[in-house]
Amino acid sequence: MTEAAASAHALPETPDTVAPERDLLSKFDALIAERQALVDSGVRDPFAIVMDAVKSPTLAVIKGKETILLGTYNYMGMTFDPDVIAAGKAALDQFGSGTNGSRMLNGTFRDHVEAEEALREFYGTTGAIVFSTGYQANLGIISAIAGKGEYIILDADSHASIYDGCAMGNAEVVRFRHNSVEDLDKRLSRLPADPGKLVVLEGVYSMLGDIAPLKDMVAVAKKHGCMVLVDEAHSMGFFGEHGRGVYEEMGLTDDVDFVVGTFSKSVGTVGGFCVSNHPKFEVMRMVCRPYIFTASLPPSVVATAATSIRKLMTAHEKRARLWESSRRLHAGLTAMGFRLGTETCQSAIIAVLLDDQEKAVAMWQALLEAGLYVNVARPPATPAGMFLLRCSVCAEHTPEQVEAILGMFEAAGKATGTIG
Repeated sequence: MTEAAASAHALPETPDTVAPERDLLSKFDALIAERQALVDSGVRDPFAIVMDAVKSPTLAVIKGKETILLGTYNYMGMTFDPDVIAAGKAALDQFGSGTNGSRMLNGTFRDHVEAEEALREFYGTTGAIVFSTGYQANLGIISAIAGKGEYIILDADSHASIYDGCAMGNAEVVRFRHNSVEDLDKRLSRLPADPGKLVVLEGVYSMLGDIAPLKDMVAVAKKHGCMVLVDEAHSMGFFGEHGRGVYEEMGLTDDVDFVVGTFSKSVGTVGGFCVSNHPKFEVMRMVCRPYIFTASLPPSVVATAATSIRKLMTAHEKRARLWESSRRLHAGLTAMGFRLGTETCQSAIIAVLLDDQEKAVAMWQALLEAGLYVNVARPPATPAGMFLLRCSVCAEHTPEQVEAILGMFEAAGKATGTIG
């Protein structure tokens, strides 16, 4: 080897001084300190709850104490349905514990096909694709549909998975004020006419439990030549004649192009999906990266989903009980003087608004000690400066449990000075 060649292959000289290693996690120091201060004050960490046992859709054991669950998304109470459990056990015995592959390769089993067929039946659509989570469904569909030079128009309060789907793609993103039909119309009017546009909406918004004015919004979107995607994660099962969601309730079955949902709420298991009547919808399987590059759901999971979805088609009594309990809880909390996220009961989500994080955590702790679990929500999950306790009603909550819940809220509210 010549001297020149040797020099070219030599390692670079080590500098006399080495720059100190930069701690990439130091940007989170304020959050770490805030959480530690909370724990040091004697308050349990609201974001580190462990369920020691779950006895039913509405009852668990936390730290050895029997606790009513009012902080899950088990809206229709399907997690302990005997038929759902039996389907999962049978698939586990027949196909084993996992797929070990992507849906594009060896990861499509009989029950994945069954779950997609059940979705087509439930929604009355020609197309259905199952993803490993609802988050991945939004991530994959949104990033794949709208590309470079096209536009995504979304509500400012959209779920993180919707925002992340926008970030993963190359489309231009335009936000409009939460639930403002006027602002949606104004912003669409400013965009060039030729590029493709996707308007992304949600039937029920998960923080406050408010519903979108979908009828007017879809009309505006169609006026401007846009396609429409609606995330019905928090409405599937109990809105509309067939339980399809707010878009069905508002008579928009033929006007919405794509519906995204999840199995982790009313269906009672885990997974996500998108359904559509678009004749080219199947191409999504070849362009959605979160569908292609991840392992598929275990057969036992999709077997429970297929069974649950088919049972939800006729779950009319469950829907009625869910609405009855939701309205009773909303009315009772309002009468006590709590500030709620909506003036009237709009969904199975009831948000109790608090002045600050300290008051929210104090209320949460008092409720947990009394035997009631709810969720604490704070920014960035909520709009800036908003702290709340999010209650999610289940169809399996009994009237006696609802009255007990109201009693716990009244006692905790008075003890913490939240209500008089």
